[in-house]
Amino acid sequence: MNRTETMRLKKYLNDRFDTDQFTLNAGMQKDGSMEVHHKGEFLGVIYRDEDEGEVSYALSIAILEEDLPNAADASLI
Repeated sequence: MNRTETMRLKKYLNDRFDTDQFTLNAGMQKDGSMEVHHKGEFLGVIYRDEDEGEVSYALSIAILEEDLPNAADASLI
């Protein structure tokens, strides 16, 4: 992804989630994807896809089971 795409995606995420804490980094990706960080913590990866001249972006977020609230937490009900 080029700089313009990166800046547009960053603005989109920050506007969409009403924050200014998203950052995008090229990281170690060789496929052109970007790492997404929120408040400095790795959140996921954005992939760029171009098909028949149309461009789209897919955000993949990895959520570790250990980061989820306890299943017995009464506030989940």
